[in-house]
Amino acid sequence: MAGTFSSINTALTALRYQQVALDIASTNVANVGTDGYVRRRVVGETLGAASGPALWARSNDTASGVQTSRVDRMTDALLDVRVRRERGRQAYLDMRALSMARVETGLAEPGDNGVANALGKFRAALGDAGNAPGSDAARSQVLAAANTLVDAINLQATHVNDEISDQQAHLDAGVTEINTLVKNLAETNRTISAAKAGGSDTTTLMDARDAIALRLATLTGAKATEGADGLMSVTLDGKELVTGFDSATLKATAGPPATTFELDPDATGATVTLTNAGVGGDLGATAELLDNDLPQYLADLAVVAQDLADHVNAQHNAGYDAAGNAGGDLFSYTAGDVLATLKVQITDPNELALSEVPGGGKDGNNAAALSKSVDVDDSYQRLVNGFGSKVNSAKQLADNQQALTKQVDNAREQLAGVSLDEETVNMVSAQRAYEAAARVMSTIDQVLDTLINRMAV
Repeated sequence: MAGTFSSINTALTALRYQQVALDIASTNVANVGTDGYVRRRVVGETLGAASGPALWARSNDTASGVQTSRVDRMTDALLDVRVRRERGRQAYLDMRALSMARVETGLAEPGDNGVANALGKFRAALGDAGNAPGSDAARSQVLAAANTLVDAINLQATHVNDEISDQQAHLDAGVTEINTLVKNLAETNRTISAAKAGGSDTTTLMDARDAIALRLATLTGAKATEGADGLMSVTLDGKELVTGFDSATLKATAGPPATTFELDPDATGATVTLTNAGVGGDLGATAELLDNDLPQYLADLAVVAQDLADHVNAQHNAGYDAAGNAGGDLFSYTAGDVLATLKVQITDPNELALSEVPGGGKDGNNAAALSKSVDVDDSYQRLVNGFGSKVNSAKQLADNQQALTKQVDNAREQLAGVSLDEETVNMVSAQRAYEAAARVMSTIDQVLDTLINRMAV
């Protein structure tokens, strides 16, 4: 439509468009601190002549204003994929490093309360008793040192077992959260589909959808893919976790000895087994801790404890106690469960076989031999040093990954994050454009007033 009256409509479209631009800018500012919010940008299109010319007529429209074409979320699909991938790797490394660091702290090495110090005190107590085999105090000190050593070993095992229990509970809680998230994502997909069909704005729904997908990637290392219809599909170890409006149920059995993951695609009980290597993120690290890192340390500590008990017992059996009787076992344990059953078998100091000759004499030569039989220091040191190296390696890997994760997050933040300075400029620009459109309308109003009410005067 050409003519004076058409300019009113042109100004009106400008007012409406700039009002939308102001609304979008203010929404961005309001959500500057909202987690998962992606900034919006209004996209306009010019209203003009018909795009398809008629055969026997032509349009007189040259410029009929502007209208809102769409509101874009400032995202990059490939960048989002990278963010989810690196966040999953970061969660895996962080969880493993954090758990192993807690265990390392519980080892108390080096320190006054560790096993290494207890071994030294036990050896020293045997040496003192060898110098004074007839002293009840020296003999009692040997038993006290032996019990302290057993307690130190048991305390280490308790700390590691507590970490295993915590990780098992963490695994169960993680699976529960994942199953809730996949249901929410499937329902969000359904809502997005309905909103699009009704022509409603879906940007807020897509923010929620992306936040759920990111959390799933962090927990499991799952891969999320956005379809052309705006719906998000998620796969874990190549198996479908979320497809359209449908979601599977994840099941997990915590180790040790082995953690297993299964998917129930349609809640019928017919499950699909996942490989542990295909599950990453937080849950993948938990499975690695439960299956390998923590049980391996307990197994190696049990070997050290058993060697200690066997070596000391063998030498103790070769000696004689204060009454001249052959010595028995100083330590006892149950094969296959050494750490839980290790204890000092002797309670009477006079039953310590410190002599190497029968008859109840004051000889203390077997005490010196017993002191030498406490020879697990090197193997224990290798165990602690090896675990410390694993902890250090886990920390370094987590720190290295953090640099990459931060780089990717910053790249996404530059695109999707809200800049108050930029939004202020956008608001001022929209305000000035709104004022200009209003001025156009008031000018046309004055022109029409002159034409209608004053030309005939």
